[in-house]
Amino acid sequence: MDASGDGVGDLKGITDKLDHIASLGVDGIWLSPFFTSPMKDFGYDVADFCDVDPIFGTLADFDALLARAHALGLKVIIDQVYSHTSDQHPWFQESRKARTGDKADWYVWADAKADGGPPSNWMSVFMGSSWTWDEGRGQYYLHNFLESQPDLNVHNPDVQDALLEAGRFWLDRGVDGFRMDAVNFMMHDPELRDNPKAYEYRGDKPFDLQEHLYNQSHADIPKFLERVRALMNEYPGTFTVAEVGGERALEEMQLFTRGETGLNTAYSFEFLEADTLSAKVIREAVEAWPDAPGMGWPSFTFSNHDRPRAVSRWATETAIEDNPAFAKMLNMLILSLRGSVCLYQGEELGLPQAHVPFERLTDPEAIANWPSTLGRDGTRTPMPWEANADHAGFSSHEPWLPVDPRHAARAVSVQEGDEASVLNALRAFLKYRKGEPALIKGGIRFLEAPEPVLAFERTHEGETLMCVFNLSGKPQDWPVAGVSGGARFSLNGAAPGERLPAFGACIF
Repeated sequence: MDASGDGVGDLKGITDKLDHIASLGVDGIWLSPFFTSPMKDFGYDVADFCDVDPIFGTLADFDALLARAHALGLKVIIDQVYSHTSDQHPWFQESRKARTGDKADWYVWADAKADGGPPSNWMSVFMGSSWTWDEGRGQYYLHNFLESQPDLNVHNPDVQDALLEAGRFWLDRGVDGFRMDAVNFMMHDPELRDNPKAYEYRGDKPFDLQEHLYNQSHADIPKFLERVRALMNEYPGTFTVAEVGGERALEEMQLFTRGETGLNTAYSFEFLEADTLSAKVIREAVEAWPDAPGMGWPSFTFSNHDRPRAVSRWATETAIEDNPAFAKMLNMLILSLRGSVCLYQGEELGLPQAHVPFERLTDPEAIANWPSTLGRDGTRTPMPWEANADHAGFSSHEPWLPVDPRHAARAVSVQEGDEASVLNALRAFLKYRKGEPALIKGGIRFLEAPEPVLAFERTHEGETLMCVFNLSGKPQDWPVAGVSGGARFSLNGAAPGERLPAFGACIF
């Protein structure tokens, strides 16, 4: 929500809409970066870890947001980006001056090879080499993302200390936790060994042609995360969730959350990178996190700011993408799984992926790779608040990204008064879920059922709930016999003893 009228959402705008968030029944909010930044990568290029960028407001605005959220019973989690900074950060400006000095080795610098080429064959996630020559220092610097996002040398204890102090700044202000960005990119191989060729081609970029053994995922990352956890332990009740992507994501997520010294949880990319929805996809992702000693606690999300929205990605035809029953079922499904859940803004409305024309793209990855990838803009468009207002009530000014007309038709103002809306279905299920410890804390056991039906049990302290979902747009037979008693919660007309309707779901 844009409160200032410049077309960009801001902290005051979030504060103005916290009543809506609280009405959903969620426990808290996660804010993407709002720190001082040149915004080459939408705030993930931080120029000052301890201040608010003027386009989003001020520290006083953040404090007001935090106070209002806490008054409404909402926790506030913020992003922490510890793998890299902006090239405008004072640390980097100092580091690039010379090869000697207090911050000379705060970033990853290396000499050219004998032929003048970069120190290794590492490729950037955002295209091209991950090394850029700096004329002033006479060395290359590493950037796993944009060249304006130089990688910090997190092997350096002084860098670790500075990052932890930045985290303490926000904890002292009262934040309730951190989402840790790009955790497996925090440390590199100091020997700068070349990455081997990928075992199989995974995508459409040079980055996908390599096995990422040396530009990331160093074995000392968990040691630094122990320091992060120790800091969090000084602030009881705080929470950390790691972002870990890549071909070894599951292994690394479990490594980074192991025992009592790791982060609290890590959210899985399994669903975000799945092109199709099936019982098999759900089961494999959840069963990868068994309830075993030392095993971390999982978090799941179907959509986020980096991937296309699930209702579009998993729709087999346009009619399904536009069917509110499908969106309702997806929200109930993820909230019934074992693990914590991140709902992305707009999922409570069932928003499809927005169409953003080339001339309105802002995502550097999308612009560089057009048209092979549509990038991230289509999932980041403004929230639609008022169907009949300019720009769907997001702003009085032309927004930084256009509002898709399909989104305006699904605005909060439209769904508020409709008992059958996606919005009110989510509210109803979250209200029910809060009274069911088995859905919050319980173990999970999947039952044998034919695709496209998914069935599992959630059990806690002697009570078992059976959850059954029809993942398809066609009626299906019940997967289990002998069901008795009424449903605890049903969706889209589902009821024991009858055929499961399209996208029907039932808990009993």
